[in-house]
Amino acid sequence: MKIRNAKISDAKAICALINCYAEHDKMLFRSLAEIYENLQTFLVAERDGDEAVVGCCALEVVWSDLAEMKSLAVASDQRGKGIGTALVEAALKEARRLGVPRVFALTLEPTFFARTGFTITKKEGLPMKVWSDCARCPKQSECDEIAVIKEVGV
Repeated sequence: MKIRNAKISDAKAICALINCYAEHDKMLFRSLAEIYENLQTFLVAERDGDEAVVGCCALEVVWSDLAEMKSLAVASDQRGKGIGTALVEAALKEARRLGVPRVFALTLEPTFFARTGFTITKKEGLPMKVWSDCARCPKQSECDEIAVIKEVGV
């Protein structure tokens, strides 16, 4: 497995991964246009041998001291192989490179993030800019996501 920056040719695979989870109410839908518009924020995991995209995540800078990890998805037949952890570690490395000291995520899987050093935090403590995706979320009034955060030590 190899983690790398996403390319144009990865956009459809990224969209399919994300929307597979979105169909099961595990994350927000992303249109192909959104993927193309934000492609430079995505990392992908490539399967050894055939270079198929088997995982993705995005790191979006929110402010001078905060970035959000978004759209973390791993192909269902590839779960449990360390791909998600490798994507998180690569995104945290990118945050350090950019000089962003804290990374947060909104997740339904806080236990996974805890294994990578994140701690649960109150959503209300995050800046308002964080809530831009919430405006289009069908669960905005009954949000079940948990905020997690990690100091990345720049």
